Amino acid sequence: MPAHSRLNTSLIKEIFARFQRSEPEPKGELEYVNDFTLLVAVVLSAQATDVSVNKATRPLFKVADSPQKMLDLGEERLSQYIRTIGLYRTKAKNVIALSQLILANHDGRVPRHRDALEALPGVGRKTANVVLNIAFGEPTIAVDTHLFRVSNRTGLAPGKTPLEVEETLNSVVPSEYKQYAHHWLILHGRYICKARVPDCPQCLINDICLFPEKTPPKTL
Repeated sequence: MPAHSRLNTSLIKEIFARFQRSEPEPKGELEYVNDFTLLVAVVLSAQATDVSVNKATRPLFKVADSPQKMLDLGEERLSQYIRTIGLYRTKAKNVIALSQLILANHDGRVPRHRDALEALPGVGRKTANVVLNIAFGEPTIAVDTHLFRVSNRTGLAPGKTPLEVEETLNSVVPSEYKQYAHHWLILHGRYICKARVPDCPQCLINDICLFPEKTPPKTL
């Protein structure tokens, strides 16, 4: 058995082969126009839905798509753009602060190293992983609530914390699938392996998944 997965190597490979056949190049659902706006969108998405973030950032990014433009906008005006997002005042402070640091320490460009990213206000490990993966093509795995649920339910990467799940996934996901692994798992958790009632009859990996309480097909 690889690492702490409850599935063997061949089954793990089969899971990702099926995901790849279904969606060869999955993408995240946050909208952005460059690396900086991607970073901002991910910071804003903490404890918020991608849909709510996208509604707020469409007009925001038309006026502030760089660190300098974000500083020119200012915290109060930024707050008005994102007021429909949870914790918007704290997030506005963080976005202004990270914009200042990117200008001061990184020549106005989003850093591509984990330590530098995590040193920015509002940026934790998950956010850094998303930015490294999408902006810079690094094979990182960002563990959100959907991915955490899918990894535990299926037996793919059981863990009590997001870090445990991430470390197990990093050790068991075949290298050829790592670039898109977290996208496949997040989307699967968002639309199929949902929190309250998983749609097991529509699941691509139903026969591999070890979840004992699978939802049965609907009867007519």
